[in-house]
Amino acid sequence: MTNFKKMFPSGSWCIEESVGYLLKRSQIKLAKSVDIDLAAHDITHAQGSIVLMLYSGNYSTAAELARELYIDSASITRMLDRLEKRGLIMRMPRGDDRRVINLKLTDEGNRLAEQLPTLYSAVLNRHFIDFSAEEVATLKTLLRKLLATEVADGKQDMK
Repeated sequence: MTNFKKMFPSGSWCIEESVGYLLKRSQIKLAKSVDIDLAAHDITHAQGSIVLMLYSGNYSTAAELARELYIDSASITRMLDRLEKRGLIMRMPRGDDRRVINLKLTDEGNRLAEQLPTLYSAVLNRHFIDFSAEEVATLKTLLRKLLATEVADGKQDMK
């Protein structure tokens, strides 16, 4: 990256104007609303995320979920224990490597997962009511760009 100008100089840092703070506060606001709506299903937004991720078919182990959600292994294990106790997931040893435990939604877990997109959409619709379609599209584009930006452990050369 050449001719990069610091957009966030440390000398003028104010938490209320920090992009990281604003992103996290926005995430918390949405998570709280999802928690309220998920209370009827007796799960949290974090557990709902796990259910949806397993439903997607892109994740099948606790380690994969922990990496994607940036959650420590003890916390993911506790959440999986709760989901298993509720009858939403099953743990099964992988056939070719019994040290690896695959996670699978039960029929009840699949039924719940099918309801979650509608619930999440309702939360987003309430919170983005004052946004235009173009603003939402711009926000998504900017967030994708942020996610796609590769950074070398904070050691990128910034002039």
